[in-house]
Amino acid sequence: MQVNGYIKKAPLIFLIVCAVLFSSYVIVEYGFFAFTEPPSPMAEQSEIQRGSILDRNGKALAVPAAFYHFGASPQSIKDKAEFAHIISPIINESESSIIELLEKSENSSFVYIKKKIDSNSYDELKKACKRNGYSAVVKFDKLQGRVYPENELASQLIGFVGADGQGLAGIEYSMQDTLFPAESENGTAIQGKNIYLTIDANLQTNLEKIAHEAMDETQAESIMLIAAEAKTGEVLSYISLPSANLNDFSSASKTELKNKPASDSYEPGSVFKIFSVASFLDTDSITTRDIFLCDGIFSKKVGRETIKITCLDHHGWETAREALKYSCNDALAQMSEKIDSEPFLAKLHQLGFGEKPGTEISGETPGVLRHPNDRLWSARSKPTIAIGQEITVSALQMVQAATAIANGGIPVQLSFVSKITDFEGKEEYIHSPVLKNRVFQKATTDYILECMETVATSGTGHRADLKDVSLGVKTGTAQMADPATGAYSKTDFVSNCMAIFPIENPEIILYIVIEKAKGETYAGRIVAPVIAKAADVIIDHLGMARGKASSLAHPGSVSIAGTEPIVLKDTVPDFRGVSKRQLLPLLNYRNITIKINGDGWVKSQEPAPGTPLTENMEIELYLE
Repeated sequence: MQVNGYIKKAPLIFLIVCAVLFSSYVIVEYGFFAFTEPPSPMAEQSEIQRGSILDRNGKALAVPAAFYHFGASPQSIKDKAEFAHIISPIINESESSIIELLEKSENSSFVYIKKKIDSNSYDELKKACKRNGYSAVVKFDKLQGRVYPENELASQLIGFVGADGQGLAGIEYSMQDTLFPAESENGTAIQGKNIYLTIDANLQTNLEKIAHEAMDETQAESIMLIAAEAKTGEVLSYISLPSANLNDFSSASKTELKNKPASDSYEPGSVFKIFSVASFLDTDSITTRDIFLCDGIFSKKVGRETIKITCLDHHGWETAREALKYSCNDALAQMSEKIDSEPFLAKLHQLGFGEKPGTEISGETPGVLRHPNDRLWSARSKPTIAIGQEITVSALQMVQAATAIANGGIPVQLSFVSKITDFEGKEEYIHSPVLKNRVFQKATTDYILECMETVATSGTGHRADLKDVSLGVKTGTAQMADPATGAYSKTDFVSNCMAIFPIENPEIILYIVIEKAKGETYAGRIVAPVIAKAADVIIDHLGMARGKASSLAHPGSVSIAGTEPIVLKDTVPDFRGVSKRQLLPLLNYRNITIKINGDGWVKSQEPAPGTPLTENMEIELYLE
């Protein structure tokens, strides 16, 4: 640039031009930011909260809860032994296993140490890491979790949620979009809705005890129990044993997770005869006065095929009533000869057999109801179906069909959802009975109910008789198919019993299935007594009239002092003496954090009662 004391003009001019351009750029940019209104900060999106699942009375069965994945950077932890010593008692993992994990991942920038820790452990870990200078090397990933306060109660119906917040089974799965809706088009978070099931948790608890006792006594492989309101179709109790603890569903077996009443199909045996006889009567194929001679075996030759259906006894001359009372195969097969296949099958289809029940849960089986054009249909198919074989059904289908018998010939759609509310508790849906097309005339179902009462008082189901409440039942015992041979098993049976009560004005349908009992398998001996116990509990729970005992009419709910819902308004309430169950709905509050320590009733609390409530306040409760 400088030669012999002179400055060259060209480089100097270039530098001056660059300086002018840079200065102009700075001035323009400054002016733009100085005179332009800054953009408003991006609104923080509120977190979508999954709705709760509750029973018909508002008892919490599934509530949202925050969980955290806890991890750290092994590269940044110099003293791994000290770090392990600090966090070990909080996450309930041995120091050696933590050290081993960190050393194995020495070259990794991050590794998860413990997944799905609860809020209490999260708070302890965060404080411990901050106190010991490890805040910069640890990380907490928050995820939406689920707590199931009643553990195994109605587990297959409720279902469970995976680590990603998606429902994987039961109502959690089938009503995922209701419980956890997607965001709307403008990006506003739509909070999850609360689903109130039709089941009564207290009744469910008592009936599950009876089912567990029956399972132990019979050494059965599984038990199913469904109790439903005859007039509304609302399912009051839904049991499938064995069942899973929903708070630890990952450790459960496939059998414990399986929703057998909806997904499993089986041959029902003689319970099915009530639907067969109703079909024969309603089509005028037989009358209540017709008699049939049972000589111990039904035998008929069709072409080169000889049909033989054996009976348990020689019952002699019988009407339809006696045939149901003694569960006579011979008489039922003879009755089936009086009706063509098409009208018989049409009645069964109207009852819902061969179709999915169409409730709010997924995984329903349609079962198997063959047609005469089916390649497996034979000359023995119609009489065999009449006695409950060569047809497979689900427990849910059987209860659905029974609603037609209980409601004067008109089926009612079964339902598991009582109501749906928004996040603030406003009702958006309330269940009302859905009546289907008439299947039977009322005279037909009245007669079937009378026959079922006879079965309970002096027939195969006499062990179910309650004496002081009119009960109609039908029992059935059927051989199960052996998967290995394809033939009927000689040791495995389905033992089931249907009950409808009270007969004069049916209110409840109760159906119980015991599979693969050890020793005694006859349904009249092992299922009918369980029907009696369960019906007894249901009658007392609902306050139904018994015999000559006086009854008190009431609206269906009882108010108990001290159980009013707790509402957070201006100040912190006095929680002392409040049960854990009453506290669970408070977990739905978005701007208040409730921490519950222990079980039982509240012994102490922080902050004290009367403290003004503030946004994002944390209330800690200690229960004993």
